[in-house]
Amino acid sequence: EKKLVGFEVIGKGIARQNYEVFNYKNENIGVVTSGSMSPSLNKAIGMAYVIINEAQVENKILIKVRNKYIDAKIVNLPFL
Repeated sequence: EKKLVGFEVIGKGIARQNYEVFNYKNENIGVVTSGSMSPSLNKAIGMAYVIINEAQVENKILIKVRNKYIDAKIVNLPFL
């Protein structure tokens, strides 16, 4: 029922493994599998399993990082 997607962090912060992923309706839609700062892209990126109907490219998501939310968007894999 879930799909592995890539994401790019728009706000400040880095998503790490097991952080929760939400949509803008504050519904939990998935979990981060990996995340890091990409030195070649100069931005924070990661991958997450999200429910299929939320897995469209360019879909805006929220990632819960230490009791606050950071903005991110779903992007195509591989990261370029």
